[in-house]
Amino acid sequence: NSIVQIDAQPFKQWYLKKYGVDLGKKVKGEKKGEEKAKEGEEPEKKSRYVIAKLKARAAKQKLEPLIEDQFQSGRLLAAIA
Repeated sequence: NSIVQIDAQPFKQWYLKKYGVDLGKKVKGEKKGEEKAKEGEEPEKKSRYVIAKLKARAAKQKLEPLIEDQFQSGRLLAAIA
């Protein structure tokens, strides 16, 4: 058994696409700033079906705080058996 460090970026991208949640960003106080920054950019156009699917997935998704901290640092710890 060993513990290895993994780059979190590929998993962040997959999680954003799957659940519509951007990991590794602080939630409190920055949400309003993110919305304003996104207004300046062109938002992705999504169908109603995709929006409903993302809402259903977001309702079920939950991450442990320790894993969220690892995403903020950009490195994940994984145990390999």
